[in-house]
Amino acid sequence: MEQISPKYMMTLINNIKSELTKQYSNSDIRTYLTRWIEYYGTFNQNFGISIYDNGDLDLDTTINNIDDETLLKIAIDLDLETPDYIPSIPVFKNEVKASYQTASKALERAFKNIEKEPDSAIALANAALESIIKEILKDERLFDKTYNPKDTLGKLIEKCLKKFNTFPSSYMNDQNVKQLGSGLISCCQAIENLRSTQTLTAHGKTDSDFIIDDSSTAYFIVNAISTIGLFLLKQYQKLYPHNTYEESDELPF
Repeated sequence: MEQISPKYMMTLINNIKSELTKQYSNSDIRTYLTRWIEYYGTFNQNFGISIYDNGDLDLDTTINNIDDETLLKIAIDLDLETPDYIPSIPVFKNEVKASYQTASKALERAFKNIEKEPDSAIALANAALESIIKEILKDERLFDKTYNPKDTLGKLIEKCLKKFNTFPSSYMNDQNVKQLGSGLISCCQAIENLRSTQTLTAHGKTDSDFIIDDSSTAYFIVNAISTIGLFLLKQYQKLYPHNTYEESDELPF
């Protein structure tokens, strides 16, 4: 993992401490951090819990002894913004949680599985993005009569981009928008292909077939899915905002 700016890590550490004290009591913070300890033998582990003479948790010393990668994972788990690793996920989670319950459940399971079941995390994040696009296409303001609930990610992204006027075509004058649309389609097709061929959700896998088993790949792909999903949601909200007008009981004079 590339070195992260010490200045940023100091800020991240302060944010982690603030969030921990906001969410948990001192004893629960100790329990929470203990669950992040990894043991590599009798006398070797990634970090230890520091305690004051009176038995209370020394949070400052404990946090500062944790390696950068584990700190990033803790920040992500606490829904804090993170650099480089998977920065889109906390924002995306909040956007989805508000209006897309099915997709939100799939995303939560995906985030929890990144370390232990990376291929499952990819499949779940793919499913969440499919679910969000289907919900967007159900909006009667842009309903596509050719929409098929059985469509998978590659076909869904094409239909969504057409509704957002960002689908690449020969008559499109803005080359930047055209490239953006082409890039999104290519990314979604690649993600769908990975889900279909290199995860256990693919049909008929055998012992000799390759299955994604490293968390770094899963982090990258889940972050890409989150970035795409966040872009689509923002475009949808911009082009088709929900009517927030509420009638007042008072007379307008």
